[in-house]
Amino acid sequence: MTNLLQKKKPTGNVLTVFAIATLSLHLSVLFLFLLQGLNIRQLSLRKPPNFVQIIDGQPVAAVDDLARDPAAIRQFISKTMTSMFNWSGTLPPQTIEETAKPQPDPGIQVRTPQGGSQRVTTSSWVASFAISEDFRKGFLSAIAQMTPPEVFSNNPSQVISAELVIQRIYPPEQIAPGKWRVGMVADLIQKKHNDDRTTVTPFNKDFLVRAVDYFPYPLANTTTNIQKAIYSNRIDKLEIYEIRDLCLLDNYSNLKGDKSNPCGNQVNPDSFTR
Repeated sequence: MTNLLQKKKPTGNVLTVFAIATLSLHLSVLFLFLLQGLNIRQLSLRKPPNFVQIIDGQPVAAVDDLARDPAAIRQFISKTMTSMFNWSGTLPPQTIEETAKPQPDPGIQVRTPQGGSQRVTTSSWVASFAISEDFRKGFLSAIAQMTPPEVFSNNPSQVISAELVIQRIYPPEQIAPGKWRVGMVADLIQKKHNDDRTTVTPFNKDFLVRAVDYFPYPLANTTTNIQKAIYSNRIDKLEIYEIRDLCLLDNYSNLKGDKSNPCGNQVNPDSFTR
């Protein structure tokens, strides 16, 4: 009997060791799964690598998140303002048929400060997504007040078109990390089609621009043409957060973040200054 009891003890010891080893293995696997999950989460939260700001759609080289190429900043201002103020009364063509026969632009209703609503062109509304969200609403209201109702007229004798003719865009002046001041000298030319009468309005503005984070692009098969146009404005990773009257008297050499008016009392009450 004593011999039988002595033979059973090693069996119990082996089972105990096996159970402890199995438990340790399971705990190790669980720890590895948790560690892998944390690594995956960190990768999902990490911002995509930034590149030198896109010129002609091509990234050049990886740089700091707040760095942008000066030529690309000027191109961003030119593209945004041209889209904002070129009012043809028709929608941008999406097909060959629409190129030959453009579709009339119904416009988009926006609220005005007086509590009513007025229309802006579809191209102006799309281009406004290059404006910071806190500034965009007021900016669109100002554009609506500037846009003649005749832009949307179906009567050829009443229709008015407009074009922004840019004379100069100054080199960007960095005023803070990831922020620039960019001056633009331009004319807004409005033309009445029935008599070719034109109205030329100087449009000299200072733009305060800042770098913004990456904006993910939605799936192509679920994206409308308007959504694609909106994301094309955000792909530059820049936004305009303030617009002021440009003073041509100061040789474009002042303003290091100062918000004072260098032109004294020559402030246009209809400007887009915030």
